Amino acid sequence: MTAAEGAVQVREVAKVGGRHTGKALSFGAEVRRQFGRRRTFWGFVVMLALPLILVGAFAIGRTTGPPGGTRLADLAQQGSANFAIFALSAASDFLLVVLAALFAGDAVPSEASWSTLRYLLVAPVPRARLLASKWAVAVASLAVAIVVYLGWGLLVGGLAYGWEAFTNPAGGVLDWGQLLPRLGIAAAYLFVSLLQVAGIAFVLGVRTDAPLGAVGVAVLVAIVSSILGQIESLGDLRNGLPLHYQRAWLDLLSPQVDWTAMRHGVLWSLLYTLLTVGLAFGLFRRKDVLS
Repeated sequence: MTAAEGAVQVREVAKVGGRHTGKALSFGAEVRRQFGRRRTFWGFVVMLALPLILVGAFAIGRTTGPPGGTRLADLAQQGSANFAIFALSAASDFLLVVLAALFAGDAVPSEASWSTLRYLLVAPVPRARLLASKWAVAVASLAVAIVVYLGWGLLVGGLAYGWEAFTNPAGGVLDWGQLLPRLGIAAAYLFVSLLQVAGIAFVLGVRTDAPLGAVGVAVLVAIVSSILGQIESLGDLRNGLPLHYQRAWLDLLSPQVDWTAMRHGVLWSLLYTLLTVGLAFGLFRRKDVLS
């Protein structure tokens, strides 16, 4: 949000008064604020640019893996399905993590950084309602980002490489009738998995007036968790790390799906999300809002 946007928001909220403040705090109003921010706009631009960059990289580079190799990248040029799954795998480890942190971590401190948060709380509207609206828009933005990215990857891959069915690098083929439902489940699983990152960023955003601080620390937590997850001496302790099961959606690509890792991933993610979002509501209820 720019200074000019913040000033406009102050005037809008100041006008509504106690009786009509609900309109200023409505889901639709929060959606407009979210997608009116430059950070959100550029986040979507970078996200949609990634599949195009991958196509360009394949065009100017050379395929190093043998046909039928064991990596998704080896078969990414075999058709829309293979390309979209490779693009989703490439984005899920970092880019989508950053977007999840951005949507949730920017929600509250962006208001405070431009001194508009206290105006949103002038009228007798419960703080929980304000925070619930912010959280709802953040997770809705994340869901939209995942669906748009996956659809865009399928379209770009189809235009660049054709519309062949998915060929698993480990062997086997999934036709479109089998693949599309699994892609839907994969998108839903990624959404649930990334909620824990959003929750961490959300609770950090409640504690700071610096949007990038909340986003940066949440991304740092994800990076450190990924590094610790590679230390085998930690044993089963790694299972409780944030995002440990993030790539479990790749099990959906096997002819016979093993749901064990995804079940664990959903449960851990929901636990982290409930703890962090609950903590955010508790902290915000007692927070002195001075900006």
